[in-house]
Amino acid sequence: MPHSSNDTPKVLRQEVKWEDLYFYKKARALYHITFVFVRRFLKPGDRTIDQMVQAARSGKQNIAEGLADGVTSMEMEIKLLNVARSSIKELREDYEDYITSRRLTKWECDHQRYDGMLQYCRIHNDWEDYEPFVKKWSDEEIANIALTLCHMVDKMMTTYQASLEEQFVTEGGIRERMTAARLGYRNNQKQEIEHLQAELSAAYKRIAELEGIIQAMKPQKPPQ
Repeated sequence: MPHSSNDTPKVLRQEVKWEDLYFYKKARALYHITFVFVRRFLKPGDRTIDQMVQAARSGKQNIAEGLADGVTSMEMEIKLLNVARSSIKELREDYEDYITSRRLTKWECDHQRYDGMLQYCRIHNDWEDYEPFVKKWSDEEIANIALTLCHMVDKMMTTYQASLEEQFVTEGGIRERMTAARLGYRNNQKQEIEHLQAELSAAYKRIAELEGIIQAMKPQKPPQ
């Protein structure tokens, strides 16, 4: 049987719904948390305000743009996700600097509130889960929550990127997929032509057989 067009390799990758990915949701929550944090606890005119907000926004936006661009270019997706991770790491450094410079407590695993914080951040991904509290929490509470989200986003993105890189090795980029699609189309066309030629040859053979049978069935003329 000839191959269908569905057998031809696809050029475009299946679109990922980035809005549903946990690390995007947490990055979005992190952006809004940071937006509130800098306006509550940093003085107007402090350059760190714009720095932290831009880093948080860059993390969120580059995840969205990277996954959207991944439909056509896995290379671009990987690059933009690397930018997002770098931005999240920059934001993490700012929160750590804030805690250190203000002599606040960084909640390590032996801190009494560490387990509860970790569990809450694991379960809750959306900004709406944090919004009721960020205007009430202290700067120490918000900074530790934000640090935890930074670590979680980075870890999740590391796992996601590892799967992307493996996929890139096996499938290649868009140029390789376009080549594979063209070759697949040509191979399908060739197989379909060969199949039709075989059917035509069989039909000619059958016609010849039927003509022989018809000829044999004709009445013979009596000898003169």
